[in-house]
Order: sequence, then C-alpha cells, then structure tokens
Amino acid sequence: MKRIVKIFLSLCVALFFTSCALFQTAMSPTEVYNTLPKYTKTTFLTTAQVNNSNCQCLVKGRNYTAPIGLTVKDDLANGARGIDEWVILDGGNAYVLRNYQWMTVGMNQYGASATQLYIEFDTYLCK
Repeated sequence: MKRIVKIFLSLCVALFFTSCALFQTAMSPTEVYNTLPKYTKTTFLTTAQVNNSNCQCLVKGRNYTAPIGLTVKDDLANGARGIDEWVILDGGNAYVLRNYQWMTVGMNQYGASATQLYIEFDTYLCK
C-alpha cells in the first residue's frame, strides 16, 4: 500500500511540474536570449557584436510569426526554424533579434488562451 501511495505522489508531482510548463505563456528576455541560439543553425548576434564585426546587413526588419507549439519552448524552436529559413533565403548566415512577443490568439470555452510567437530580426552576412 505504501508503494502505491509513493507512486501516486510521484505522479502528482510530475504532473504538477509538467502542467506548469504547458501553461507558461511567455519567456523572460534572459530565457529567450539564452535559448534561441541553441535552436538556430545560423549565428545569433547581439547589437554589440554587430558593431564590432565585419558583418553586412542584408535585410532589416524581417518578421516571422511562428507556428504555435505545445509549450513556449516549442514556440521558440518553431521561431528558430523560421529565422534560419529566412536568413538562408536572404543569403546570410547570421541574425540579430530585434523584438519578440507572445500574442494571445484565442481562448477556448474554459478560459484558457493560446499564444503565438511573433519575431522581428535583421539578417546579416558575416565573413
């Protein structure tokens, strides 16, 4: 009986932490800036890096609306794929994140809302 209670409690704790991740509707700036470069194949540049590098801006003000994922990390991974596609199509190999925002796109009958990631970035070619 004690074993069943332990298993049940473990499942409740795991479910609690999983549900917290599922219901997160945005990430902090630090989380975005630390996580996004892990998801992109092209090079993430800060504004300071661009100012001190041999990079040419190819496209300013590119934007992308990422497909909705199950979690905000999935949203960010979807956004990263879109950034990579645009950077490569623009003939570049790097990008600068200019702005991002999770926008509410709907609400279901229970009051839960869905969010979608909107990203603004510049495409660069660095040697």
